[in-house]
Amino acid sequence: MSHTIQLAELHDKNDSPHSPSPISNEVLMNHTDEMPEGGYGWVVVASCSMIMFFAVGGFYSWGVIQAQLAAESIAPNSTLAFIGSLGVSFIAFGAIFMGRLIRWIGARNAGFLSCLLMGGGQILSSASSKNVGGLFVTNGIIVGLGTSMSFMLCSTLPSQYFRQKRGLANGAVYGAAGIGGAVLSVAQSALIRRVGVAWTFRIIGASVIALTFPACCFLKDRLRRSTATIEWSLFLDPRFVMLALGSAIGTFPLLVPPFFLPLYTNSLGEAASVGSVLLAVFNVSSALGRVSFGALCDVCGPITSLSLALILSALSLLAIWPVSSSLAPLIIFAILNGFGNGGFFSTIPSVVAHMYGPIRVTTVFSMVLTGWAAGYLLGAPVAGWLLDAYGGSGAGIVAYRPAMYYAGSLSVGSTGFILGVRVLTTKTNLFTFA
Repeated sequence: MSHTIQLAELHDKNDSPHSPSPISNEVLMNHTDEMPEGGYGWVVVASCSMIMFFAVGGFYSWGVIQAQLAAESIAPNSTLAFIGSLGVSFIAFGAIFMGRLIRWIGARNAGFLSCLLMGGGQILSSASSKNVGGLFVTNGIIVGLGTSMSFMLCSTLPSQYFRQKRGLANGAVYGAAGIGGAVLSVAQSALIRRVGVAWTFRIIGASVIALTFPACCFLKDRLRRSTATIEWSLFLDPRFVMLALGSAIGTFPLLVPPFFLPLYTNSLGEAASVGSVLLAVFNVSSALGRVSFGALCDVCGPITSLSLALILSALSLLAIWPVSSSLAPLIIFAILNGFGNGGFFSTIPSVVAHMYGPIRVTTVFSMVLTGWAAGYLLGAPVAGWLLDAYGGSGAGIVAYRPAMYYAGSLSVGSTGFILGVRVLTTKTNLFTFA
């Protein structure tokens, strides 16, 4: 057994809620200098990328399904948005449990199980395409459980293989998620026109299983993961508290643009195919943002990169979307907001690993993720309720503005907390790597 793995086991013993002092970051960093910085780690990155293509790409393309179901008068916009949000919210609700489960069954088995749930849930959704209650169970809960496990697995596994290139590795994994959202948006729109919603669910579900199972064969833990639990001493650390609050607030606006861009495009009088293409543009930009901000983490620091991503998101929501009365400014909004939106996701794992070390990343990241539950569950539905309260999608683009200002103001608040984390980390030296 390697010295690094022995250290992981030592941390397991000290990582209980009653432990007054977990292993210091300095000790952890000294014992992770032997990280391969590549090699088989890139195989792991490629495998995680394929899984995230469907896991995160799936809920980022939900807006296409939502727009079609709304057109068929299956349910109000707020209810349909809640189905998508419920699935995503399992990423937060199940973070600690999934961290423990992944440690227990191993990365490879966790990959197979998560992909089976995602693919099987999509196939089962085909039988519920006219039933809102059924969609809550199949696409909300079953797919949500698979998404939660795959997100936790793919967000933490690359950190076992990289230190100096950790940001780039995480950016590549999350970039694949953005590409997945783009490809699935266009593919689902085309499939819906040709074969309908039910067969679209079946084809996507079968694709998940067929393409992710081979990737799962190459997943492998390099370190013995620390048990995901609640490390109560972290709540005495103001940096952790501000990171948890800032990222939790930041999740509320994240799903508003991808869930509502197709509807907004319809309100502009454009065809449904234009909305799916615009959502694809958003997701491609998100993929570029995930890779770019991930690489930026290795240059100027992950906390700085996260702050810049949130600033870009806030500016696009408050300054560009409200004045997008034609397709041209809306395309600019989709590009800029997608870029910042993607940066949020790809920088968070690097921020956690930078602040608390790669051995503790499972515990700390799961705690941070748990705080995202409210934002994932209610962020897009609140926007839907605001839209319905001001007349719905049929009332024109003015009805969307309260939802825009709601999302933009929360992005500003999130930015303030993350900038506070950076100030506490760098203290008087504001231009240092952080």
